[in-house]
Amino acid sequence: MNTASLDKMTSALPFWLSLSMIPLAIFSASQGGWWLALIPAYSWGIFITLDAFVGLDLENADPNTETDKLFWYRLVTLIWFPVQFLTIFGMIYYGVHVSTLSGGELMALFFGVGVISGTVGINYSHELMHQKNKLERWLADLMLASVLYSHFRSEHLLVHHRYVATPKDPVTARYNEGFHNFFPRVLVACLTSSWDAEKKMLARKNLPVTDLSNPFWRYGALQLGMLVLAFVIGGWVGVGLFVFQAFVAIWQLELVNYIEHYGLTRKHLGEGKYEHVLPRHSWNASQKASNWLLINLQRHSDHHYKPDRRFPLLQTYTQSDAPQLPYGYPVMTIAAMVPPVFRRIMNPRVRKWRETYYPEITDWSAYKTASNPMPR
Repeated sequence: MNTASLDKMTSALPFWLSLSMIPLAIFSASQGGWWLALIPAYSWGIFITLDAFVGLDLENADPNTETDKLFWYRLVTLIWFPVQFLTIFGMIYYGVHVSTLSGGELMALFFGVGVISGTVGINYSHELMHQKNKLERWLADLMLASVLYSHFRSEHLLVHHRYVATPKDPVTARYNEGFHNFFPRVLVACLTSSWDAEKKMLARKNLPVTDLSNPFWRYGALQLGMLVLAFVIGGWVGVGLFVFQAFVAIWQLELVNYIEHYGLTRKHLGEGKYEHVLPRHSWNASQKASNWLLINLQRHSDHHYKPDRRFPLLQTYTQSDAPQLPYGYPVMTIAAMVPPVFRRIMNPRVRKWRETYYPEITDWSAYKTASNPMPR
């Protein structure tokens, strides 16, 4: 990639494709019927098709590029919260007070809204929570509150990145673990692990878990505010629609979490010590179009290797440095919903990964069951 072009709007423009989902959602809501399938069809079908035609993006920008050259890339993430906020609550008002949509059509509409707030919103909040800028971190919190998953910030920063590919990371999917078992497990484990992580941080400062610096107070207040607003706009029907889109968004997030590390483990060095996180401990995907929609989230190997690297500067890797997904996230998340299909695609690749990177390990039983010692 020509690093000199990063400060031009035209180079960032493909990553603004997410905004096209908003007029599509408005159009589908106004038409009803089968048009309500437009958003899921767009986020999966269109980008699967585009990936097939535009292929892979194997170019890397200079990772040392200064932040002030990334304005047009950052801007789309900065404006997304007000866009998402107006979309969610505008749709609640429209669905309850204006439209003649049936109950089933309302559910279909808010499934599409959840696809937007999960595919784009949580993904953008993930980008922003990794930054030091207070505005960006607050925007991340607001976006997560709009899908009732605020604790994801604590879990992701304090647990997932520290313990990825070890038994202590809830969202590292285990070998042969189907998504339908993974999903309910992580819904509970991520909440408890994030609470425990914040509790331990407060204890190191000699503060009780009830101290107001515990971010769970902020999480609760923001989420409660969103629920109250949904009630004010649409009554209990509005609350139900809001909660439903939040569930769909969370499902989208955890589908992605599932495929990002499936079957990958860090080598246990003995006595609870594990090797450092390397690009090999996350699945990499270079499909160009789906990386436009997901702001390079599929370059996940580099994200875990360098978590503070902004999305335009994330590097892609070859097979010699990181394992490669055969398809982009749209295909892989669909496959994850059918565990036999997903295992047929991924299990041979996991076994190949073991042979490539860890030929010295002959017994993988403890890694498969996440029964190695917990990291210190």
